Amino acid sequence: MHIVIMGCGRVGSTLTRSLEERGHTTAVIDTNPDAFRRLGPGFAGITVTGMGFDREVLKKAGIEHADAFAAVSSGDNSNIISARVAREQFKVENVVARIYDPGRAEVYERLGVPTVATVPWAADQVLRRLVPAGSEPAWRDQSGDVRLDLVYAPFSWVGHRIAELEATAKVRVAYLTRLGTGLIALPDTVIQEGDYLSLFMLESTADSSHAALDAGPEAD
Repeated sequence: MHIVIMGCGRVGSTLTRSLEERGHTTAVIDTNPDAFRRLGPGFAGITVTGMGFDREVLKKAGIEHADAFAAVSSGDNSNIISARVAREQFKVENVVARIYDPGRAEVYERLGVPTVATVPWAADQVLRRLVPAGSEPAWRDQSGDVRLDLVYAPFSWVGHRIAELEATAKVRVAYLTRLGTGLIALPDTVIQEGDYLSLFMLESTADSSHAALDAGPEAD
């Protein structure tokens, strides 16, 4: 994957190094060129000086072929605007924006941009939202047989019931987060765009479960 990150502070630089360690290519945007020193001498990606919501800056960072975008600068407004530009103008589906004001989270979620408030935020949490579903389980049991994956509901499942998703993908939806609020998923719960699903599955069938999620509901 190619992932563009806006903001090269402690969070952005940590996230960038974590992504590179996993074999992904990265591009980092920051208004201060000195900030790129945090990436270290071994950084192999792209650095672009400028504003993360500037279209030309984003193009230099490779946004046109990016698989994901993370806005983790120190400014709430810059982060949300940049995330919306990435999603709405460059059609990057997988975006996340860091915010400092938790009170704005629900508003931003309604705009279709997943947000992570500062207090509960950590680089590995954002990492799980950026990399392909299934590559970074949130938890495994002691035997290693059962895992918990956190994924956004694929668009193809929007409007379908939880029971249908569970039966098709061979998973169990423990709960979901919708507009910043946690909900217990019932069999008849209808999946909405932006739902963040907590899925239990067997390690041995994780690949096929994620393939089924990506493929969408079975045709009638």
